[in-house]
Amino acid sequence: MTKYIFVTGGVVSSLGKGIIAASLGRLFRSRDYSVIIQKFDPYINIDPGTMSPFQHGEVFVTDDGAETDLDLGHYERFTDTSFGQVNNVTSGRIYQEVINKERRGDYLGATVQVIPHITNEIKSKIVAATKQFKPDFHIIEIGGTIGDIESLPFIEAIRQFKSEIGIGNALSVHCTLLPYLPTSGELKTKPSQHSVNVLRSYGIQPEILVCRTSKPIPKTEREKLALFCSVPKDAVIECRDMKSIYEVPLALEAQGMCNVVLKMLGMEERTPKLESWENLVSKIKNPKTSVKVAIAGKYTKLSDAYISVVESLKHAGYADDAAVEIKWINSEECMDYANCKKLLSDVSAVVVPGGFGVRGIEGKLNVIRYARENNLPFLGLCLGMQCAVIEYARNVAGLKGANSKEFDENPTYPVIDLMLEQKNVKGYGGTMRLGAYECHLKKGSVAAKAYGKEVISERHRHRYEVNNEYIDKISDAGLVFSGMSPDGMLAEVVELPNLDWFVACQFHPEFKSRPDKPHPLFKGLIDAALRRK
Repeated sequence: MTKYIFVTGGVVSSLGKGIIAASLGRLFRSRDYSVIIQKFDPYINIDPGTMSPFQHGEVFVTDDGAETDLDLGHYERFTDTSFGQVNNVTSGRIYQEVINKERRGDYLGATVQVIPHITNEIKSKIVAATKQFKPDFHIIEIGGTIGDIESLPFIEAIRQFKSEIGIGNALSVHCTLLPYLPTSGELKTKPSQHSVNVLRSYGIQPEILVCRTSKPIPKTEREKLALFCSVPKDAVIECRDMKSIYEVPLALEAQGMCNVVLKMLGMEERTPKLESWENLVSKIKNPKTSVKVAIAGKYTKLSDAYISVVESLKHAGYADDAAVEIKWINSEECMDYANCKKLLSDVSAVVVPGGFGVRGIEGKLNVIRYARENNLPFLGLCLGMQCAVIEYARNVAGLKGANSKEFDENPTYPVIDLMLEQKNVKGYGGTMRLGAYECHLKKGSVAAKAYGKEVISERHRHRYEVNNEYIDKISDAGLVFSGMSPDGMLAEVVELPNLDWFVACQFHPEFKSRPDKPHPLFKGLIDAALRRK
């Protein structure tokens, strides 16, 4: 029977519930247990696909085309597992499905209420994920903070679920903050006590307490938390601030958190196999060299907008025993080409990531031109590839006025156009080309050598594509279209093999990178950057 672990957060938001859930998943996997992680988000949006990156951060995309919360990226990276549509559920999706059922008459005229109809729908999502994956452990993270009105239906649903499946089959992990007051030199436990009391008032007694803290928890404070929060002393887990999120699983393991969970749920306490993860953390903490990489985009004020890109660069660095330093460049600062030299002169590589809209595009084109003309290792992602094609068409292929129809409805040369199947699409939510698609790489190409194979599968999120009418003319000028869809109709990868590393792709390789298995395209970029350095 699957065992369930519910992760909630209190005191403040952004405590790192997702990292705790992902780390626990990693510890289960190290013991050869199967695990899935599910995120319940309390906002009314159906999914984060239409939300501004400034508000929500990155939209993570799964193989089956789900647009999800960025925590799904952490889940996949930590557990080395691919998740999907069932792993991210919002209040909007729950309410939409309940309303659709009401409109169809599924409730036979009953008054539709939060209890039982909304809570039943939430519980059905838990059960559906369990049936699909059949894991040993099913971890469910509840978004938001205890006390928020938006999360109440989810909290009530897990209260019901825990009682329905019986004692010993589920437990609650509550993440809180222990603030440190420098004036008195103390860690304060009262906020955590109050948070647990609020959770209890909803009918849930947490079995484990994970405390975010900047200082070690003294024995007296640990005993006080155990006493007032009604948890065993060994279930008060310290989670101190760390330089790398990948240190968290080892910190939790050192305190025996996984064994506490296994014991509470009556599961076998197996010996963990963490050697590879320990080696990874050792490389992170003891790099032999470093390299600076620029990310040129328009959401640079919120690094979470590009979190998978940042992590993928770091993963590639770990493999080369190198620390990757990120230099954020707002592409609007590069509207004047002369500024590119000032901003890029101290970096060894540059990434132009995905995005939407015309703002900052000319700056991105200038960054790409600078990288091409100065043999600065370059990787373009999604919109970054489209910009690479536009820049090359304008400045090398002689197609002055080349542009994308996303930015100009009537360009002289529409080298980027709306995909054929997108022309009649109405609405924005979940209507792009989403999910994993196969790509065929040209034999002997830079991309094929990086992957070590000629047929790959990568995740997409876009509406626009290279206009096939211009591929021959741009190819004749020297840009190699080295990756195409199986039917040869969609350009997927472009490159300049005469440069150290100039590769751009229509897909999002950052979604499939893992800390101990860097993505080939990011690895190629960092390798080239280190050679340049």
